[in-house]
Amino acid sequence: MTPISATLARGWMKLGMRFLPFADAATTELPLGRLLRLSLFQVSTGISIVLLNGTLNRVMIVELDVSTLLVSLMVSLPLVFAPFRVLVGHRSDNHRSVLGWRRVPYIWMGSLLQFGGFAVLPFALLVLSGTGEYPAVYGQFGAALAFLMVGAGMHTTQTAGLALATDLAPEQARPRVVAFLYVMLLVG
Repeated sequence: MTPISATLARGWMKLGMRFLPFADAATTELPLGRLLRLSLFQVSTGISIVLLNGTLNRVMIVELDVSTLLVSLMVSLPLVFAPFRVLVGHRSDNHRSVLGWRRVPYIWMGSLLQFGGFAVLPFALLVLSGTGEYPAVYGQFGAALAFLMVGAGMHTTQTAGLALATDLAPEQARPRVVAFLYVMLLVG
């Protein structure tokens, strides 16, 4: 650590945590470091939303010359899984895994689905462009499958993660913890 950064770190420590935004969300049961680690699932969900809605729709329309109707259908596909959040929440409330955990396996599986969809998506978009050996219809099905996987992963991860946060946070701090998690969604 350089002398300047050490001086800055000591200065921040003197100020205390009362000047940090959302520092009041931290409690003795859920300290700020643990809360920041817990909020990483929201950051990954935010990154996924930006990639789907902000980047890929433009790339598909402008670069790959895909019709706007097809792109809007693809972008809306992740919302198909929104009603199933109730089932995921109920299942994560009542099911214990082999390790004895309730929520974490759903966060893991949701993250795997989410990033599995992103692993399939570039290849599906290359086929969708119609410049390869395969017909563009295969690319449409592949892109639809990838968007569905990302949507299922986002909704599963977010449902189980928010339920875990409300399990860990004390009753009086729950609104601040959930607000902090949604701010972290916007950060992602």
